[in-house]
Amino acid sequence: MKKLFFICMAFACIQPKVNAQQTTNLYSRIDNYLSAGTNNGFSGAISVVKKGNIVINKGYGIANKNTQTLNNPNTIFDIGSNTKQFTATAILKLAELGKLKLENPLSNFFKNLPKDKENITVHQLLTHTAGFVESIGKDFDKISTEAFFKQLFASKLQSKPGEKYSYSNAGYSVLGRIIELASGQTYEAFLQEYLFTPAGMKQTGYLLPKWNTKQLSRSYNRGVLDSESGIIRYQKDGGVTWHLKANGGIYSTQNDMLLWFKALKSNTVISKASFDKLTASHAHYSSGKYKYAYAYGWVVRILKNDVKRIAHNGSNGAYSHSLIWFPDEDIYIVYVTNANSEKVEHIAYTVAKMIFDKEYTPEPIQNNVYAYTMNYIEQHSTDTSNELLSLLKENYPDNFDSSSLLNTLGNLLLQLDKHLNWALELFKQNVRLYPEDGNLWDSLGDGYRANKLKEDAIKSYQKAIKLGYQNSQSKLDALLKN
Repeated sequence: MKKLFFICMAFACIQPKVNAQQTTNLYSRIDNYLSAGTNNGFSGAISVVKKGNIVINKGYGIANKNTQTLNNPNTIFDIGSNTKQFTATAILKLAELGKLKLENPLSNFFKNLPKDKENITVHQLLTHTAGFVESIGKDFDKISTEAFFKQLFASKLQSKPGEKYSYSNAGYSVLGRIIELASGQTYEAFLQEYLFTPAGMKQTGYLLPKWNTKQLSRSYNRGVLDSESGIIRYQKDGGVTWHLKANGGIYSTQNDMLLWFKALKSNTVISKASFDKLTASHAHYSSGKYKYAYAYGWVVRILKNDVKRIAHNGSNGAYSHSLIWFPDEDIYIVYVTNANSEKVEHIAYTVAKMIFDKEYTPEPIQNNVYAYTMNYIEQHSTDTSNELLSLLKENYPDNFDSSSLLNTLGNLLLQLDKHLNWALELFKQNVRLYPEDGNLWDSLGDGYRANKLKEDAIKSYQKAIKLGYQNSQSKLDALLKN
Protein backbone atom coordinates (compact mmCIF):
# COMPACT_ATOMS: atom_id res chain seq x y z
CA MET A 1 0.00 0.00 0.00
CA LYS A 2 2.91 2.34 0.82
CA LYS A 3 4.53 1.50 -2.49
CA LEU A 4 1.39 2.37 -4.42
CA PHE A 5 1.19 5.70 -2.55
CA PHE A 6 4.77 6.44 -3.57
CA ILE A 7 3.97 5.69 -7.19
CA CYS A 8 1.02 8.07 -7.10
CA MET A 9 3.15 10.78 -5.51
CA ALA A 10 5.82 10.23 -8.15
CA PHE A 11 3.28 11.14 -10.81
CA ALA A 12 1.81 14.11 -8.97
CA CYS A 13 3.98 16.66 -10.75
CA ILE A 14 2.69 15.60 -14.17
CA GLN A 15 -1.01 15.17 -13.46
CA PRO A 16 -3.25 17.52 -15.40
CA LYS A 17 -6.95 17.36 -14.61
CA VAL A 18 -8.80 14.48 -16.21
CA ASN A 19 -12.52 13.86 -16.11
CA ALA A 20 -12.91 11.82 -12.91
CA GLN A 21 -16.07 10.10 -14.11
CA GLN A 22 -14.37 8.96 -17.32
CA THR A 23 -11.45 7.56 -15.32
CA THR A 24 -13.81 5.72 -12.97
CA ASN A 25 -15.77 4.24 -15.87
CA LEU A 26 -12.61 3.11 -17.64
CA TYR A 27 -11.33 1.52 -14.43
CA SER A 28 -14.61 -0.38 -14.03
CA ARG A 29 -14.63 -1.64 -17.61
CA ILE A 30 -11.07 -2.93 -17.44
CA ASP A 31 -11.47 -4.34 -13.94
CA ASN A 32 -14.73 -6.14 -14.75
CA TYR A 33 -13.22 -7.64 -17.90
CA LEU A 34 -10.13 -9.01 -16.13
CA SER A 35 -11.92 -10.03 -12.93
CA ALA A 36 -14.35 -12.13 -14.94
CA GLY A 37 -11.37 -13.67 -16.73
CA THR A 38 -9.96 -15.08 -13.50
CA ASN A 39 -12.80 -17.62 -13.57
CA ASN A 40 -11.24 -18.95 -16.79
CA GLY A 41 -7.68 -19.02 -15.55
CA PHE A 42 -6.52 -15.44 -16.11
CA SER A 43 -3.67 -14.52 -13.80
CA GLY A 44 -1.54 -11.41 -14.03
CA ALA A 45 -1.60 -7.64 -13.63
CA ILE A 46 -2.49 -4.47 -15.53
CA SER A 47 -1.39 -0.86 -15.12
CA VAL A 48 -2.74 2.06 -17.15
CA VAL A 49 -1.60 5.67 -16.96
CA LYS A 50 -3.56 8.30 -18.89
CA LYS A 51 -2.46 11.94 -19.00
CA GLY A 52 -0.42 11.47 -15.84
CA ASN A 53 -3.19 9.77 -13.86
CA ILE A 54 -3.04 6.14 -12.82
CA VAL A 55 -6.33 4.75 -14.14
CA ILE A 56 -5.73 1.24 -12.84
CA ASN A 57 -2.83 -0.61 -11.20
CA LYS A 58 -4.03 -4.00 -10.03
CA GLY A 59 -3.20 -7.69 -9.91
CA TYR A 60 -5.50 -10.62 -10.71
CA GLY A 61 -5.31 -14.31 -9.97
CA ILE A 62 -2.57 -16.21 -8.19
CA ALA A 63 1.12 -15.37 -7.92
CA ASN A 64 1.91 -18.50 -5.93
CA LYS A 65 -0.59 -21.32 -5.48
CA ASN A 66 1.56 -22.94 -2.79
CA THR A 67 1.24 -19.92 -0.50
CA GLN A 68 -2.02 -18.62 -1.99
CA THR A 69 -0.32 -15.26 -2.64
CA LEU A 70 -2.32 -13.07 -4.99
CA ASN A 71 -0.89 -11.03 -7.85
CA ASN A 72 -0.54 -7.34 -7.06
CA PRO A 73 1.41 -4.27 -8.29
CA ASN A 74 4.49 -5.42 -6.34
CA THR A 75 4.50 -8.99 -7.65
CA ILE A 76 7.80 -9.81 -9.36
CA PHE A 77 7.37 -11.11 -12.92
CA ASP A 78 9.69 -12.05 -15.78
CA ILE A 79 9.46 -9.27 -18.39
CA GLY A 80 11.08 -11.35 -21.16
CA SER A 81 12.28 -9.45 -24.21
CA ASN A 82 11.29 -6.11 -22.72
CA THR A 83 14.75 -6.47 -21.21
CA LYS A 84 15.94 -5.23 -24.62
CA GLN A 85 14.54 -1.80 -23.83
CA PHE A 86 16.89 -1.51 -20.86
CA THR A 87 19.81 -2.68 -22.98
CA ALA A 88 19.04 -0.11 -25.67
CA THR A 89 18.67 2.68 -23.11
CA ALA A 90 21.99 1.69 -21.51
CA ILE A 91 23.73 1.93 -24.89
CA LEU A 92 22.34 5.43 -25.39
CA LYS A 93 23.51 6.34 -21.89
CA LEU A 94 27.01 5.18 -22.77
CA ALA A 95 26.86 7.33 -25.89
CA GLU A 96 25.92 10.31 -23.72
CA LEU A 97 28.87 9.54 -21.45
CA GLY A 98 31.20 9.52 -24.46
CA LYS A 99 32.04 5.83 -24.03
CA LEU A 100 30.88 4.80 -27.51
CA LYS A 101 29.15 5.96 -30.67
CA LEU A 102 26.21 4.28 -32.36
CA GLU A 103 28.26 4.14 -35.59
CA ASN A 104 31.09 2.21 -33.89
CA PRO A 105 31.84 -1.16 -35.53
CA LEU A 106 32.22 -4.40 -33.58
CA SER A 107 35.96 -4.31 -34.27
CA ASN A 108 36.18 -1.43 -31.76
CA PHE A 109 35.15 -3.81 -28.98
CA PHE A 110 36.11 -7.36 -30.03
CA LYS A 111 39.41 -8.73 -31.31
CA ASN A 112 40.02 -11.27 -34.08
CA LEU A 113 36.55 -11.02 -35.58
CA PRO A 114 35.67 -12.78 -38.85
CA LYS A 115 35.73 -10.31 -41.73
CA ASP A 116 31.95 -10.36 -42.19
CA LYS A 117 31.41 -9.27 -38.56
CA GLU A 118 34.05 -6.53 -38.27
CA ASN A 119 31.97 -3.63 -39.59
CA ILE A 120 28.65 -4.48 -37.95
CA THR A 121 27.64 -1.32 -36.08
CA VAL A 122 26.05 -0.73 -32.68
CA HIS A 123 23.09 0.82 -34.48
CA GLN A 124 22.59 -2.33 -36.56
CA LEU A 125 22.60 -4.45 -33.41
CA LEU A 126 20.02 -2.16 -31.80
CA THR A 127 17.70 -2.39 -34.82
CA HIS A 128 18.08 -6.14 -35.50
CA THR A 129 19.71 -5.43 -38.86
CA ALA A 130 23.14 -6.89 -38.04
CA GLY A 131 22.24 -10.24 -39.60
CA PHE A 132 22.92 -12.44 -36.59
CA VAL A 133 20.93 -15.63 -35.97
CA GLU A 134 18.08 -15.42 -33.47
CA SER A 135 19.92 -17.52 -30.87
CA ILE A 136 22.64 -20.16 -30.51
CA GLY A 137 21.36 -22.03 -27.46
CA LYS A 138 18.72 -22.27 -24.75
CA ASP A 139 18.32 -19.75 -21.95
CA PHE A 140 19.90 -21.81 -19.18
CA ASP A 141 22.54 -23.69 -21.17
CA LYS A 142 25.76 -23.08 -19.26
CA ILE A 143 28.46 -21.48 -21.39
CA SER A 144 31.43 -19.22 -20.70
CA THR A 145 31.62 -15.67 -22.03
CA GLU A 146 34.51 -16.62 -24.31
CA ALA A 147 32.77 -19.70 -25.67
CA PHE A 148 29.48 -17.89 -26.29
CA PHE A 149 30.93 -15.09 -28.36
CA LYS A 150 33.38 -17.36 -30.15
CA GLN A 151 30.49 -19.56 -31.24
CA LEU A 152 28.25 -16.62 -32.15
CA PHE A 153 30.89 -14.79 -34.17
CA ALA A 154 31.69 -18.01 -36.02
CA SER A 155 28.03 -18.49 -37.00
CA LYS A 156 26.84 -17.61 -40.48
CA LEU A 157 25.07 -14.28 -40.87
CA GLN A 158 21.46 -14.53 -42.04
CA SER A 159 21.84 -11.43 -44.22
CA LYS A 160 24.35 -8.75 -45.06
CA PRO A 161 24.68 -6.22 -42.18
CA GLY A 162 22.25 -3.35 -42.63
CA GLU A 163 20.36 -5.14 -45.38
CA LYS A 164 17.16 -6.13 -43.58
CA TYR A 165 15.42 -6.56 -40.23
CA SER A 166 15.78 -9.97 -38.61
CA TYR A 167 14.98 -10.31 -34.89
CA SER A 168 18.00 -11.51 -32.95
CA ASN A 169 18.27 -12.24 -29.23
CA ALA A 170 21.94 -13.01 -29.77
CA GLY A 171 22.48 -9.55 -31.26
CA TYR A 172 21.24 -7.96 -28.05
CA SER A 173 23.56 -10.20 -26.05
CA VAL A 174 26.39 -8.67 -28.07
CA LEU A 175 25.10 -5.24 -26.99
CA GLY A 176 25.16 -6.43 -23.38
CA ARG A 177 28.81 -7.40 -23.72
CA ILE A 178 29.58 -4.04 -25.36
CA ILE A 179 28.04 -2.33 -22.32
CA GLU A 180 30.44 -4.26 -20.12
CA LEU A 181 33.49 -3.58 -22.26
CA ALA A 182 32.73 0.11 -22.69
CA SER A 183 31.80 0.78 -19.05
CA GLY A 184 34.14 -1.54 -17.18
CA GLN A 185 31.15 -2.80 -15.19
CA THR A 186 28.99 -5.90 -15.42
CA TYR A 187 25.85 -5.51 -17.51
CA GLU A 188 23.51 -5.59 -14.52
CA ALA A 189 25.70 -3.29 -12.39
CA PHE A 190 25.64 -0.63 -15.13
CA LEU A 191 21.85 -0.85 -15.41
CA GLN A 192 21.47 -0.57 -11.65
CA GLU A 193 23.71 2.49 -11.39
CA TYR A 194 22.61 4.47 -14.43
CA LEU A 195 19.01 3.36 -15.04
CA PHE A 196 17.25 1.64 -12.17
CA THR A 197 18.59 3.60 -9.19
CA PRO A 198 17.97 7.05 -10.75
CA ALA A 199 14.46 5.89 -11.67
CA GLY A 200 13.80 4.63 -8.12
CA MET A 201 13.37 1.02 -9.30
CA LYS A 202 14.38 -1.32 -6.46
CA GLN A 203 12.76 -4.57 -7.61
CA THR A 204 14.15 -4.87 -11.14
CA GLY A 205 17.08 -6.96 -12.34
CA TYR A 206 18.58 -10.44 -12.25
CA LEU A 207 20.63 -10.93 -9.08
CA LEU A 208 21.51 -7.52 -7.62
CA PRO A 209 18.19 -6.36 -6.12
CA LYS A 210 17.36 -7.25 -2.53
CA TRP A 211 14.37 -9.21 -3.74
CA ASN A 212 11.19 -9.31 -1.69
CA THR A 213 10.97 -13.10 -1.88
CA LYS A 214 7.37 -13.10 -0.68
CA GLN A 215 6.44 -11.31 -3.92
CA LEU A 216 8.17 -13.71 -6.34
CA SER A 217 5.60 -15.11 -8.74
CA ARG A 218 5.58 -18.70 -9.86
CA SER A 219 4.62 -19.35 -13.47
CA TYR A 220 1.75 -21.53 -14.68
CA ASN A 221 2.32 -22.09 -18.38
CA ARG A 222 -1.11 -22.45 -20.04
CA GLY A 223 -2.47 -22.84 -16.53
CA VAL A 224 -0.93 -26.31 -16.41
CA LEU A 225 2.84 -26.34 -15.91
CA ASP A 226 4.01 -24.97 -12.56
CA SER A 227 7.55 -23.52 -12.27
CA GLU A 228 9.43 -21.50 -9.69
CA SER A 229 10.63 -17.98 -10.38
CA GLY A 230 13.64 -17.78 -12.69
CA ILE A 231 15.34 -15.65 -10.03
CA ILE A 232 15.70 -18.80 -7.94
CA ARG A 233 17.43 -20.45 -10.90
CA TYR A 234 19.77 -17.47 -11.36
CA GLN A 235 20.70 -17.66 -7.69
CA LYS A 236 21.33 -21.41 -7.83
CA ASP A 237 23.44 -21.04 -10.98
CA GLY A 238 25.28 -18.04 -9.58
CA GLY A 239 24.61 -15.94 -12.66
CA VAL A 240 22.77 -15.50 -15.93
CA THR A 241 23.98 -17.10 -19.14
CA TRP A 242 24.79 -15.06 -22.23
CA HIS A 243 22.03 -16.94 -24.02
CA LEU A 244 19.67 -14.78 -21.94
CA LYS A 245 21.63 -11.83 -20.59
CA ALA A 246 20.73 -8.43 -22.08
CA ASN A 247 18.06 -9.85 -24.39
CA GLY A 248 15.61 -11.27 -21.85
CA GLY A 249 14.99 -12.64 -18.38
CA ILE A 250 15.01 -9.48 -16.28
CA TYR A 251 12.36 -9.48 -13.53
CA SER A 252 10.37 -6.44 -12.43
CA THR A 253 7.10 -5.29 -10.89
CA GLN A 254 4.22 -3.23 -12.20
CA ASN A 255 5.15 -0.41 -9.84
CA ASP A 256 8.75 -0.38 -11.04
CA MET A 257 7.63 -0.31 -14.67
CA LEU A 258 5.52 2.75 -13.86
CA LEU A 259 8.63 4.38 -12.44
CA TRP A 260 10.47 3.44 -15.64
CA PHE A 261 7.82 5.23 -17.67
CA LYS A 262 8.17 8.34 -15.51
CA ALA A 263 11.97 8.24 -15.81
CA LEU A 264 11.85 8.05 -19.60
CA LYS A 265 9.15 10.67 -19.91
CA SER A 266 10.94 13.13 -17.63
CA ASN A 267 14.38 12.46 -19.20
CA THR A 268 15.74 11.31 -15.84
CA VAL A 269 17.92 8.51 -17.22
CA ILE A 270 18.62 9.74 -20.77
CA SER A 271 18.22 13.08 -22.53
CA LYS A 272 15.30 13.96 -24.77
CA ALA A 273 17.58 13.67 -27.80
CA SER A 274 18.52 10.14 -26.76
CA PHE A 275 14.89 9.28 -26.02
CA ASP A 276 13.93 10.44 -29.51
CA LYS A 277 16.51 8.02 -30.93
CA LEU A 278 15.24 5.26 -28.63
CA THR A 279 11.71 5.53 -30.05
CA ALA A 280 12.38 6.60 -33.66
CA SER A 281 11.43 4.40 -36.64
CA HIS A 282 14.73 2.89 -37.79
CA ALA A 283 14.26 -0.52 -39.42
CA HIS A 284 11.04 -0.98 -41.40
CA TYR A 285 9.46 -4.40 -41.87
CA SER A 286 6.12 -6.10 -42.46
CA SER A 287 4.34 -8.84 -40.57
CA GLY A 288 1.31 -10.13 -42.39
CA LYS A 289 -0.70 -7.16 -43.61
CA TYR A 290 0.77 -4.75 -41.04
CA LYS A 291 3.80 -2.49 -41.35
CA TYR A 292 6.12 -1.80 -38.44
CA ALA A 293 9.43 -0.16 -37.67
CA TYR A 294 11.92 -1.32 -35.06
CA ALA A 295 13.29 1.48 -32.93
CA TYR A 296 15.78 0.65 -30.15
CA GLY A 297 14.03 -1.93 -27.96
CA TRP A 298 10.64 -0.60 -29.04
CA VAL A 299 8.43 -1.37 -32.05
CA VAL A 300 6.68 1.53 -33.77
CA ARG A 301 3.41 1.30 -35.67
CA ILE A 302 1.20 4.05 -37.03
CA LEU A 303 -2.46 3.15 -36.50
CA LYS A 304 -5.63 4.66 -37.96
CA ASN A 305 -5.94 8.43 -37.77
CA ASP A 306 -2.13 8.66 -37.58
CA VAL A 307 -2.05 7.43 -33.98
CA LYS A 308 1.53 6.51 -33.10
CA ARG A 309 2.01 3.44 -30.94
CA ILE A 310 5.34 2.34 -29.52
CA ALA A 311 5.26 -1.06 -27.91
CA HIS A 312 7.18 -4.23 -27.19
CA ASN A 313 6.34 -7.70 -25.95
CA GLY A 314 8.31 -10.33 -24.08
CA SER A 315 7.59 -13.96 -23.30
CA ASN A 316 9.37 -17.12 -22.21
CA GLY A 317 6.26 -19.23 -22.83
CA ALA A 318 5.05 -19.15 -19.23
CA TYR A 319 5.16 -15.38 -18.71
CA SER A 320 4.06 -12.75 -21.20
CA HIS A 321 4.81 -9.06 -20.70
CA SER A 322 3.65 -6.10 -22.80
CA LEU A 323 4.45 -2.40 -22.83
CA ILE A 324 2.32 -0.05 -24.94
CA TRP A 325 2.82 3.70 -25.13
CA PHE A 326 0.76 6.19 -27.12
CA PRO A 327 2.96 9.28 -26.75
CA ASP A 328 0.66 11.83 -28.38
CA GLU A 329 -2.35 10.71 -26.34
CA ASP A 330 -0.15 10.29 -23.22
CA ILE A 331 -1.33 6.74 -22.53
CA TYR A 332 0.92 4.01 -21.14
CA ILE A 333 -0.01 0.38 -20.49
CA VAL A 334 1.94 -2.32 -18.64
CA TYR A 335 0.50 -5.83 -18.77
CA VAL A 336 1.80 -9.18 -17.59
CA THR A 337 0.51 -12.71 -17.10
CA ASN A 338 2.21 -15.53 -15.22
CA ALA A 339 -0.14 -18.11 -16.78
CA ASN A 340 0.43 -17.44 -20.45
CA SER A 341 -1.58 -18.91 -23.31
CA GLU A 342 -2.85 -17.70 -26.67
CA LYS A 343 -6.06 -16.60 -24.93
CA VAL A 344 -4.37 -14.04 -22.67
CA GLU A 345 -1.06 -13.17 -24.36
CA HIS A 346 -2.38 -10.05 -26.12
CA ILE A 347 -4.74 -8.66 -23.48
CA ALA A 348 -2.79 -5.38 -23.36
CA TYR A 349 -3.94 -4.62 -26.90
CA THR A 350 -7.53 -5.40 -25.97
CA VAL A 351 -7.25 -2.96 -23.07
CA ALA A 352 -5.87 -0.35 -25.49
CA LYS A 353 -9.00 -0.74 -27.62
CA MET A 354 -11.15 -0.24 -24.54
CA ILE A 355 -9.30 2.99 -23.77
CA PHE A 356 -9.76 4.44 -27.25
CA ASP A 357 -13.33 3.27 -27.80
CA LYS A 358 -15.81 3.83 -24.97
CA GLU A 359 -18.33 1.58 -26.73
CA TYR A 360 -15.96 -1.35 -27.27
CA THR A 361 -16.82 -4.45 -25.27
CA PRO A 362 -14.32 -7.30 -25.68
CA GLU A 363 -15.26 -10.93 -25.84
CA PRO A 364 -14.92 -12.60 -22.43
CA ILE A 365 -11.54 -14.18 -21.71
CA GLN A 366 -11.79 -17.85 -22.62
CA ASN A 367 -9.99 -20.67 -20.87
CA ASN A 368 -7.16 -21.99 -23.02
CA VAL A 369 -7.59 -25.41 -24.58
CA TYR A 370 -4.94 -27.09 -22.41
CA ALA A 371 -6.37 -25.92 -19.09
CA TYR A 372 -9.88 -26.71 -20.35
CA THR A 373 -8.83 -30.26 -21.22
CA MET A 374 -6.98 -30.77 -17.95
CA ASN A 375 -10.05 -29.66 -16.02
CA TYR A 376 -12.15 -32.15 -17.97
CA ILE A 377 -9.67 -34.98 -17.36
CA GLU A 378 -9.64 -34.25 -13.63
CA GLN A 379 -13.40 -34.92 -13.54
CA HIS A 380 -13.94 -37.72 -16.06
CA SER A 381 -12.76 -41.23 -16.83
CA THR A 382 -11.15 -42.26 -20.13
CA ASP A 383 -14.33 -43.92 -21.41
CA THR A 384 -15.64 -40.40 -22.07
CA SER A 385 -12.79 -39.55 -24.46
CA ASN A 386 -15.13 -39.33 -27.47
CA GLU A 387 -17.19 -36.77 -25.60
CA LEU A 388 -14.01 -34.79 -24.88
CA LEU A 389 -13.06 -34.77 -28.56
CA SER A 390 -16.51 -33.51 -29.49
CA LEU A 391 -16.23 -30.71 -26.95
CA LEU A 392 -12.77 -29.73 -28.23
CA LYS A 393 -14.00 -29.64 -31.83
CA GLU A 394 -16.96 -27.49 -30.80
CA ASN A 395 -15.21 -25.05 -28.46
CA TYR A 396 -11.67 -24.96 -29.90
CA PRO A 397 -11.97 -25.63 -33.63
CA ASP A 398 -8.83 -23.67 -34.47
CA ASN A 399 -6.78 -25.79 -32.08
CA PHE A 400 -8.26 -29.03 -33.33
CA ASP A 401 -7.24 -28.68 -36.97
CA SER A 402 -4.10 -30.84 -36.74
CA SER A 403 -2.54 -33.68 -34.78
CA SER A 404 -0.51 -31.38 -32.52
CA LEU A 405 -3.20 -30.68 -29.90
CA LEU A 406 -3.81 -34.22 -28.67
CA ASN A 407 -0.11 -35.03 -28.98
CA THR A 408 0.84 -32.02 -26.87
CA LEU A 409 -1.84 -32.79 -24.29
CA GLY A 410 -0.68 -36.37 -23.96
CA ASN A 411 2.94 -35.33 -23.60
CA LEU A 412 1.99 -32.72 -20.99
CA LEU A 413 0.41 -35.46 -18.90
CA LEU A 414 3.55 -37.57 -19.26
CA GLN A 415 5.66 -34.59 -18.23
CA LEU A 416 3.44 -33.99 -15.21
CA ASP A 417 3.42 -37.75 -14.46
CA LYS A 418 -0.30 -37.73 -13.77
CA HIS A 419 -3.41 -39.22 -15.38
CA LEU A 420 -1.16 -41.53 -17.44
CA ASN A 421 -4.18 -43.54 -18.54
CA TRP A 422 -5.58 -40.39 -20.11
CA ALA A 423 -2.26 -39.70 -21.85
CA LEU A 424 -2.46 -43.14 -23.41
CA GLU A 425 -6.08 -42.62 -24.44
CA LEU A 426 -5.30 -39.29 -26.13
CA PHE A 427 -2.43 -40.89 -28.05
CA LYS A 428 -4.75 -43.72 -29.15
CA GLN A 429 -7.34 -41.25 -30.37
CA ASN A 430 -4.68 -39.33 -32.27
CA VAL A 431 -3.37 -42.34 -34.21
CA ARG A 432 -6.95 -43.20 -35.13
CA LEU A 433 -7.29 -39.73 -36.61
CA TYR A 434 -3.81 -39.66 -38.23
CA PRO A 435 -2.75 -43.30 -38.73
CA GLU A 436 0.14 -42.54 -41.12
CA ASP A 437 2.06 -40.19 -38.82
CA GLY A 438 5.11 -41.95 -37.38
CA ASN A 439 5.64 -39.30 -34.71
CA LEU A 440 2.20 -40.05 -33.27
CA TRP A 441 2.93 -43.76 -33.11
CA ASP A 442 6.13 -42.89 -31.26
CA SER A 443 4.07 -40.89 -28.75
CA LEU A 444 1.68 -43.83 -28.43
CA GLY A 445 4.69 -45.99 -27.61
CA ASP A 446 5.65 -43.52 -24.90
CA GLY A 447 2.12 -43.74 -23.54
CA TYR A 448 2.19 -47.52 -23.40
CA ARG A 449 5.64 -47.47 -21.80
CA ALA A 450 4.50 -44.98 -19.13
CA ASN A 451 1.60 -47.33 -18.34
CA LYS A 452 4.04 -50.29 -18.16
CA LEU A 453 2.57 -52.01 -21.22
CA LYS A 454 5.86 -53.16 -22.74
CA GLU A 455 4.64 -55.32 -25.62
CA ASP A 456 2.22 -52.67 -26.85
CA ALA A 457 5.00 -50.07 -26.62
CA ILE A 458 7.29 -52.25 -28.73
CA LYS A 459 4.63 -52.64 -31.43
CA SER A 460 3.99 -48.90 -31.47
CA TYR A 461 7.68 -48.04 -31.83
CA GLN A 462 8.02 -50.61 -34.62
CA LYS A 463 5.07 -49.01 -36.41
CA ALA A 464 6.65 -45.54 -36.00
CA ILE A 465 9.92 -46.78 -37.53
CA LYS A 466 8.04 -48.41 -40.39
CA LEU A 467 6.43 -45.05 -41.10
CA GLY A 468 9.86 -43.42 -41.22
CA TYR A 469 10.17 -42.02 -37.70
CA GLN A 470 13.67 -43.19 -36.88
CA ASN A 471 13.85 -41.51 -33.47
CA SER A 472 11.89 -44.46 -32.12
CA GLN A 473 14.76 -46.86 -32.77
CA SER A 474 16.70 -46.10 -29.58
CA LYS A 475 13.54 -46.49 -27.49
CA LEU A 476 12.76 -49.78 -29.19
CA ASP A 477 16.30 -51.07 -28.65
CA ALA A 478 16.14 -50.17 -24.94
CA LEU A 479 12.88 -52.10 -24.49
CA LEU A 480 14.14 -55.15 -26.39
CA LYS A 481 17.23 -55.35 -24.18
CA ASN A 482 15.19 -55.54 -20.98
